[in-house]
Amino acid sequence: MRRRIVAARRAMAERERDASASAIRDALAAEPLFTSGGTVAVYYSVGTEPGTRKLVAALWKRGTYVLLPVFLDSGELDWAAYEGPDSLESAAYGLLEPTGPRYGPDAVRRAAAVVCPALAVDGSGLRLGRGAGCYDRSLSRVGPNTLTLAVIYDTELVESVPAEPHDRPVGGVVTPGGGMRVLDRR
Repeated sequence: MRRRIVAARRAMAERERDASASAIRDALAAEPLFTSGGTVAVYYSVGTEPGTRKLVAALWKRGTYVLLPVFLDSGELDWAAYEGPDSLESAAYGLLEPTGPRYGPDAVRRAAAVVCPALAVDGSGLRLGRGAGCYDRSLSRVGPNTLTLAVIYDTELVESVPAEPHDRPVGGVVTPGGGMRVLDRR
């Protein structure tokens, strides 16, 4: 499943990925939770991932406190503030990470929303990631009222994904064509 989705993403035209990033930005930037000036934790997209860079810039310009992940050698995610495009540096795995002070893996506990990457999500909120488990560990730390969303392309909302006991579901998805959808996780 991972190989198939990654291949489909690579086959997508750059203009389609760019249009998708704009749609994702527009969908979330219109949500009150993202515009109320609180804290949101968002992944900073790389490669063929559904684009979040436009979203991060728009939220930051509006005064939302945006946390970006910092990948630790332990496989955990630390979190640091986004302070504009000049506050990022190249890191392992082709990532761009913030250079400012780090707030620790538990920083997501205080976020109003956590926006994470996924390769696919099913209707119960289980997400298929890259396999390292770092976002599952972060999702296990979120507060009870934190909205957790995975950003995927429209075709990546699927009937089911393979799951293991440590996998943590998300509360909703964001897709370019469907916007934000809260999932029924019963």
